[in-house]
Amino acid sequence: MGARQLLAARGSSDSAEGNDQQMKMDEAALMVSDVDDGLRERLDEEIYAFNVAATGHADGRLLDIAVRGNGGDLRGGLSGWTWGGCGYIEFLWVRPGDRGSGLGTQLLVAAEQEMQRRGCDRVALSTHSFQAPGFYARFGYTECGRTPGYPRGHDQIHLVKRFR
Repeated sequence: MGARQLLAARGSSDSAEGNDQQMKMDEAALMVSDVDDGLRERLDEEIYAFNVAATGHADGRLLDIAVRGNGGDLRGGLSGWTWGGCGYIEFLWVRPGDRGSGLGTQLLVAAEQEMQRRGCDRVALSTHSFQAPGFYARFGYTECGRTPGYPRGHDQIHLVKRFR
């Protein structure tokens, strides 16, 4: 699917302020697309800058861990970040043939150790009811929230773990 352009709706206002706002809206276009074109990175930069200004925490760092076979094939990986004394795990994946081998445990332990090395006292993540909530529970993660019906028929589960 390509980008669709939706022009901002034209409104009317008798005030000068309303006219200024109308002119700004007339000069803008809303682009709806499944093509990123660098948007995700730009939004991340802008939100990070806002968050730094609001909190004073400017220590955000990405955290990526990959496990590759001898031929360079990806067997598993973890991606997340640290910021403001907290860690976040966005993705943890192990290829199907390696599940149950301890690879997920190794990835999780390595991430937690690195987060602690960076000064984090907690880690958070979200998983789904059909994914791995039991896996994380075995490592001391506790549910701190839930989004029912996300996706339909399942729940998104928000977990946190405090480091000792």
